[in-house]
Amino acid sequence: MMTMYLVYDSANKTSETTWLAVQRDMLSKNAVQKIEVINDETANIYIKKEFADTPPFNKVMKPSGGTSILQGPHYHMTIGSLESFERQLEEAQKNVPLAKQVPVTYIKRSNWLGSILSWIFPLMLLFFFWSYVVRKSAGGAGGSSVFSFGKSKATLIEKADKNQTTFQDIAGLDEAQMEVKEVIEFLKSPDTFTRLGAKIPKGVILVGPPGTGKTLLAKAVAGEAKVPFFSISGSEFVEMFVGVGASRVRDLFRQAKEKAPCIIFIDEIDSIGQSRGRNSLYAGSNDERESTLNQLLTEMDGFETNSGVIVMAATNRAELLDPALLRPGRFDRHIYLELPNMKERQEIFKVHLRPLKIDESVDVNFLAAQTPGFSGADIANACNEAALVAARRNKEKIDRQDFMDALDRIIAGSEKKSKIISPQEKKVIAYHEAGHAVVSWRLKHVDPLVKISTIPRGKALGAAWYLPEERQLRSEAEFKERMAAALGGRAAEELIFGEVTSGALDDLEKVTKEAYMMVAYYGFDKEVGNVSFYDSTGQQDNRLVKPYSEETGKLIDAEVRKLVDEAYQLAKDLLQKNSGVLAELANLLLEKEVVYKEELVRILGDRPSREILPAA
Repeated sequence: MMTMYLVYDSANKTSETTWLAVQRDMLSKNAVQKIEVINDETANIYIKKEFADTPPFNKVMKPSGGTSILQGPHYHMTIGSLESFERQLEEAQKNVPLAKQVPVTYIKRSNWLGSILSWIFPLMLLFFFWSYVVRKSAGGAGGSSVFSFGKSKATLIEKADKNQTTFQDIAGLDEAQMEVKEVIEFLKSPDTFTRLGAKIPKGVILVGPPGTGKTLLAKAVAGEAKVPFFSISGSEFVEMFVGVGASRVRDLFRQAKEKAPCIIFIDEIDSIGQSRGRNSLYAGSNDERESTLNQLLTEMDGFETNSGVIVMAATNRAELLDPALLRPGRFDRHIYLELPNMKERQEIFKVHLRPLKIDESVDVNFLAAQTPGFSGADIANACNEAALVAARRNKEKIDRQDFMDALDRIIAGSEKKSKIISPQEKKVIAYHEAGHAVVSWRLKHVDPLVKISTIPRGKALGAAWYLPEERQLRSEAEFKERMAAALGGRAAEELIFGEVTSGALDDLEKVTKEAYMMVAYYGFDKEVGNVSFYDSTGQQDNRLVKPYSEETGKLIDAEVRKLVDEAYQLAKDLLQKNSGVLAELANLLLEKEVVYKEELVRILGDRPSREILPAA
């Protein structure tokens, strides 16, 4: 069927119709004056003037009801196919004499405006897209288009920026703060130092375990220095395209020189600062990371001077860094951050407890004593976890128990009381944990035991909590007794049940590592002697062969097994002598699931006094 639609032109208004209406109302009455076919698509139909007053033609020929007749066309329709239209028209007039048939005119009309727009619109679309891409690429460091690969992605903190981190927000890093404060003074008043001929250090590198506050210290420098501060991660220099890393290093130092005096901070610099040639065996000779490092070395200490630009960097893997990067003239100052001691943990707790609503039962000294080996990040996590525990219990304030539960969750994992454990397995776990407790309690060099539990936490089915003492040195006797305490659980299983289980996997892993450290690293074994195969530089990590002969390797393996066997026999002897208290403690664990230090003292008695190593 042919569909009709209404068309408006400048003079007339045509009405829509259908081919059925044309055939029935127009051709049958011989009312059609002529038909114009436009571009083989549309047909304009003209009605004879004598039908101007005849319905329904009067509505289109005299739409206003006056005497004037519209010239036409009066009707308009779209033809689906020219051949079909001609065939239908011929069939409709087959009985009409040829002289009286409706004349059909074919007209070709060009739509110049539409043709022009059909060409211009795609070009305009392409133009606007190209403008958008160019604007994005012109955004400098923040642009992410293909044109900004070589641009530095460093975040710039200007003097007027409101950086909330200051030295007041940092605790436990007094020595490190003194060092970085001096760097700030270099930038603020360089004449104080240069008047005596001194040179301003070019670089400061912060080295320490994860979570000790390296990045936090850099943020405080940005807040206190009042000079432009560029911050970037080492991984942001390296891309999949060759030469991008070196280009970004050049762009970063170019921006820094324009804003001197300023500070550049590169976090996790080991991403680009690893020793050259370390991975050449696997990565090939042309390594993008090496070219980035070479450019960094040139920028820090090349022919051009970087007056007023100080580079700060942070890493927890200093042994991997290239020696050329660490030498004086590039990173002149090395600031080592260590895990906080008791006093420093107290100060860190005070900082993180400020925004919390705590109960009077919370003692900062007690919390610091319960968290040996915790870094600043660990302490922040403990405070936040305690707040979450208190909120989960709908408390108004955070009390001491919330902190203890938070520490247990962080150290051993969350409780899994819903885990299905058979009665026989519970009994094995109880004797396993009791074995750890009895052996460690009878050995004076093992850390004090706080509590034991048979409640599954994380991947462990049971756990024993120790309170490590903060000591820098450990003797051979301490190593051996710690190994015996770790094997106490498996020894208890063998003595009570006559067989062992897979529950000692973690214990065996720790014991094996400690035994290898004693023999291969610390020189505690008489057969191997006072030699150490430990590599503090990390250069041996990718070696295909070990740094000792095959005979020495066999000797090390034999001595390790000997140490482990001796520790296991020591644990068994202690448990045989204390079989009564072992059974009593295991039964108490089956009853209560958790046994604290007070109950341990009641059952096991007082611990033997611990010897203190003489001062060097």
